[in-house]
Amino acid sequence: MSDRFLPYGRQWVDEHDIESVIAVLKSDYLTTGPKVEEFERLLSEYTGAGNAIAVNSGTAALHAAYFAAGIKSGDEIITTPLTFAATANAALYLGATVKFVDVQPDTGNIDPKAVEAAISEKTRLIVAVDYTGHPADYDELNDIARKREIPIIADAAHSLGATYKGRRSGTLADLTEMSFHPVKIITTAEGGAVLTNDQTLARRAAMFRNHGIIREPDAMQGYEGPWFYEMQELGFNYRLSDIHSALGISQLRKLDAFLARRRQIADIYNEAFNDLPQLILPSVRDYVEPSWHLYVIRTQDPNLRGPLFARLKELNIGVQVHYIPVYRHPYYQQLGYEKGLCPNAEDYYSRAISIPIYPKMSDDDVESVIERVHRAVSSIS
Repeated sequence: MSDRFLPYGRQWVDEHDIESVIAVLKSDYLTTGPKVEEFERLLSEYTGAGNAIAVNSGTAALHAAYFAAGIKSGDEIITTPLTFAATANAALYLGATVKFVDVQPDTGNIDPKAVEAAISEKTRLIVAVDYTGHPADYDELNDIARKREIPIIADAAHSLGATYKGRRSGTLADLTEMSFHPVKIITTAEGGAVLTNDQTLARRAAMFRNHGIIREPDAMQGYEGPWFYEMQELGFNYRLSDIHSALGISQLRKLDAFLARRRQIADIYNEAFNDLPQLILPSVRDYVEPSWHLYVIRTQDPNLRGPLFARLKELNIGVQVHYIPVYRHPYYQQLGYEKGLCPNAEDYYSRAISIPIYPKMSDDDVESVIERVHRAVSSIS
């Protein structure tokens, strides 16, 4: 059994992926072309979403989704702090403010009860995050949102392929954001997508990714001929290229195999670590099938998180912590947010360590992680 370095996440790019990209490099299209449309169609077919709008990062997808939902200066969004900063940052880009609410102590997902209590006259959007690939409680969230006619966005950067009560991620909210960063479920190197069943929202997101420009004569204010286009909103250049899309298409063909391996590894970890009373293992609702983007162990004693993290690094495990609550970052502290705002999120963060889980791990890799975790826990207990 090897003690070689194992990161917490890693892409799996094979020869077919490479050949797919090379074929585009030899074609007439490098930037936005037929491969983008094909990738979008396959994403829609896989998830069941009516529309997929591919963009050049997960952050761009969040920004486009918030724009499509109509977020503007003076509005307020409600979201969780247990996420990457981009979930909140995208609201600030549009001049909105962010209200952070607490998470469920077991899953780390946003607490619907906390959401309902936090809604104000300025609330224009609820943003759930499918933490680690475990979908949030969307039925409860949608009930809350519909009563107040507030849209919901799913930050599903972790949860492509996950299911909630038999429904796939991508269909659980008014708008869904996906990320295809290399450590995610599939990769386009960098990339993301907005998914929605609402045609109006889809058109707005598509316009936003292309400088706010439209080319459809029926939607123009002053059509002058077949060469004509109009910039109707202040958008961005968030387009995905055919090169990236070719990689995404190839990766999508292996998505089910990737998910199966992630779930197998999670099952093995659950059994292997069940005898370690020093750890809290991930919680899974019985109506959810996670995608297992992350496998997060937590220490029963938060004072042991630091020593355990350090020991695992000494043992050549590329551990990480997901996430520092967003409002604890210096930028958000300057905006007036205070530490301790969300006690459950703070507690979760204080105990959390992400350990390796990715499809390319061999059985020996998995057993090596298990052995090293046991060794590390024994050394600090």
